[in-house]
Amino acid sequence: MSETVLFADDEAGIRTVMAIVLADAGVVPLLAADGREALELFSRHRPGIVITDIRMPGLDGIGLLKAVKALDPDAEVIVTTGHGDMELAIESLRLGAADFLTKPIDDALLGFSLARARERRDLKQRLAAYTDHLERLVEEKTRRLVLAERMAAVGQTVAEMSHAVKNMAGGLEASMYVMEKGLEANNREYLLQAWEMIRRDVTRLKDLAMNLLDYAKPVSLHPRRVDPNEPAREALRLVGAAAAAAGVTLTPELDPDIGRAVLDPEAVHACLLNFLQNAVEAFADGDRPDRRVVLATRAAGDAVVYEVRDNGPGLAKEVRDQLFSGFFTTKGNRGTGVGLMSARKLAEEMGGVVEADSSPGAGARFSLRLPRDPRPERPAGTEAPPA
Repeated sequence: MSETVLFADDEAGIRTVMAIVLADAGVVPLLAADGREALELFSRHRPGIVITDIRMPGLDGIGLLKAVKALDPDAEVIVTTGHGDMELAIESLRLGAADFLTKPIDDALLGFSLARARERRDLKQRLAAYTDHLERLVEEKTRRLVLAERMAAVGQTVAEMSHAVKNMAGGLEASMYVMEKGLEANNREYLLQAWEMIRRDVTRLKDLAMNLLDYAKPVSLHPRRVDPNEPAREALRLVGAAAAAAGVTLTPELDPDIGRAVLDPEAVHACLLNFLQNAVEAFADGDRPDRRVVLATRAAGDAVVYEVRDNGPGLAKEVRDQLFSGFFTTKGNRGTGVGLMSARKLAEEMGGVVEADSSPGAGARFSLRLPRDPRPERPAGTEAPPA
C-alpha cells in the first residue's frame, strides 16, 4: 500500500503543486486548507507524516504540530516556512518536528526530509519494541532477584534522569541541525540561533551533573537540642497499626530522666522506624502466640542509646554477620537489604554506631548509640546553645 502524507497550506496554488510533487514521490497526498481541517483529516486517517505551513489562519503550524504529537507521538511533522519565520521554525524543532523547509520548497530537499522523517518514525517503532522487550525482561529478572523495591527506586531515578538527558540531547540535536543549515547556507542568523540553543542546553547539562554530585554527597543533617524520646514516640506511633495487624504488642520503655541531646530527630526517627518495622516483620514466618517488641531509651554517659528488642525467632550467627552487608536481606521477596544499610549510614553521619545481637530462638536486639552532643568542645567563655 502507498504511504499517505498530509499536507496543510492555506494557499490553494501551493496545495495543487504539492499534490503533484507528492504523487510523483510515490505517496498519497491528503490536502488541507488550514490547521483545523488538517487536524480532522489526521484524526480520521492517521498518516505517519504531516507537512504543514507554519503560518495559517486559525490553527497555525505550531498548534497543529502540538495537536498531532498529542494524538500520536510517533507521527513525524515537517514544517514549511518563509525566511522571516526562522524563530518559529526553531521552536518547531524543539517541539518535536522532524525538519523544516523554507519556501519555495525544493523537490530534492523535500525528498530528503521525507526520507529522514521515515527513518525517525521507524527508529521510534524499533525503539518502542525494544523497550517493551526490555521492560518484560527487567520484570522477569526483578522477580528472580527479589530486589523489587531497590530496583523500583533505581528505576525511578534512572527514568527521571534519562528523561532530562533525553530532552537535552534532543535540544542539542536540534541545535546541530540548525547549525548545519547555517553552515550550508552561510546564514549568520541560523548560526547565532544554533549557538544560543547550544549554550542554553550545555548549561542545563552542567546543572544536571552538579545535581547528581549533590545526590551522592553525605546526608544533610539538622541537629538541634531536643528530647531524645520524641523521635522514639513518633516511630512507635507510626508502626502501631502494622504491629496491631500482625498481633504484636509494642512496649515503650522510655527513660524519663534521659535529659536533652543535640541530634537530628528526623534521622533518629528514620533509624528507629527501620528497626521497629524489622522487628514486627520478624514474626511473619512462624506461629508464635506471644509477640512482643520493646523500644527502650537510656542515658549512657555522654551518649544516648536507643534499643529495639523482640522475642521473635532470632537470627543465626552467619546471618547476623551479614545484616549490614550490601543488599543482604532475610525477608525473601519482602526485603531489599537497603534499610539497615541506610540506618547504619545515618548513624555514622550522626557520629554514632548501630549494633545487632541475636541468636536462634532468643529474639533480636538492635541498638543505636549516639553522642549526646557531637559538636566540638566550645572554647571557654563561649555561649552554649539554648536549651
